[in-house]
Amino acid sequence: MILLPFGALTVFREKINRPLKQEFIILIMGPLVQLISVALYLQINYDQFILNYSNLILMFNLLPIYPLDGSKLLNIILNKITNFKRSHLLTIYISLLTIAFLLLKVKFNLLLLLILFFIAVKVIDEYRNHNSLFNKFLWERYTNNFAFIKRKVIKGKEVTKMKRDYKHIFYSGGKYITEREILRKRFDFTRKM
Repeated sequence: MILLPFGALTVFREKINRPLKQEFIILIMGPLVQLISVALYLQINYDQFILNYSNLILMFNLLPIYPLDGSKLLNIILNKITNFKRSHLLTIYISLLTIAFLLLKVKFNLLLLLILFFIAVKVIDEYRNHNSLFNKFLWERYTNNFAFIKRKVIKGKEVTKMKRDYKHIFYSGGKYITEREILRKRFDFTRKM
């Protein structure tokens, strides 16, 4: 857990390739627990300040800015629509656009400015790590035996078209090649070059 000026960030060492449905369930638990805890607190001691503060934190957390929960929800939706690599980049770009929008439209507030600066640094860091994250996505698929039910045929050998929740078959040169074969060629460092 990392303590931040505006709350805390829990870092999980989860697999990137876990099912999107599972990731969604984990994602909604944070806001759900916050709503339940505020509801219970208000039953004991109604305080408008606490209610407003809690709502502000919840709304801020649901903004589509990495690493907030809103960006994770956005990324889950994008992963349903497009490939992993593109969905990650789109999440980063939307995060930066949202930060820019907030800086332009929200009344000046030093605390908000510091928070947005800190988050912008995290987003830029995520952008710099984009290729490493994509390679981790592929490496996990190579080293683990995921039992995906859905199948997708990719024309050519472009691993950048790979999606989460799918097992891929590549069609190239008139033949079908398994995902495992394609990834073995990428990661097998023992074969002679």
